[in-house]
Amino acid sequence: MKDVDEQMSSIQTKSSNLFVEWIPSNVKTAVCDIAPTGFEMSGTFMGNTTAIQELFKRISEQFSLMFRKKAFLHWYTGEGMDEMEFSEAEANMNDLLAEYQQYQEATVEDNEEGDYMGN
Repeated sequence: MKDVDEQMSSIQTKSSNLFVEWIPSNVKTAVCDIAPTGFEMSGTFMGNTTAIQELFKRISEQFSLMFRKKAFLHWYTGEGMDEMEFSEAEANMNDLLAEYQQYQEATVEDNEEGDYMGN
């Protein structure tokens, strides 16, 4: 466990600008010394980061481009979906992206004033 904690501390120190200041304990680690059957060791990472918005942006842009051209839309409407469902999905994705952007831009001052996360 000591090695894991040291490595995580090193990563946080070297990349401090990538961690938001309004979450002081933003890294948690846990170690299970019992490896899965057939393996010497394994690792798992779970992260909660606003960086995922970049992937969502790319997908949204590609979707919007195809949707404007109505590419492949007939396959879905032929199976009973309504074109409005796609418009709603696009709007939902745009709302999600705006929310991620809001959290990315949040600061300690926002947190202290209770302005972020709808508080």
